[in-house]
Amino acid sequence: MAMKIRLARGGSKKRPHYSIVAADSRMPRDGRFLEKLGTYNPLLAKDSKDRVKLDVERAQYWISKGAQPTDRVSRFLEAAGAVEKKERANLKKGAPHKAAQDRAKERAEKAAAAAAPAEDTAAE
Repeated sequence: MAMKIRLARGGSKKRPHYSIVAADSRMPRDGRFLEKLGTYNPLLAKDSKDRVKLDVERAQYWISKGAQPTDRVSRFLEAAGAVEKKERANLKKGAPHKAAQDRAKERAEKAAAAAAPAEDTAAE
């Protein structure tokens, strides 16, 4: 059986609340699960102790049985110190797209052209 440790969404519209569950990967996101391992409330402040509640021992048990945590759950486990931190490389995430790079290049060229005559008048 392919196991996942993942989030199951609850709560009303625009008020999400997630349960951290161990489930068969073929089951629906909010469907049947084997065990509830904790909760995640993204509406709380990041430094709140109630934002993520997780039974780390049970999560480690399921990982030892072959369960794969999702990206978000693995971040929670890393923060709790249960698993070693993975290196994530998304180097292009913050880079602007091609059109924005072209606009920035044009602005820099215009600024350089405008600064050049000003420097000539200042030198005289």
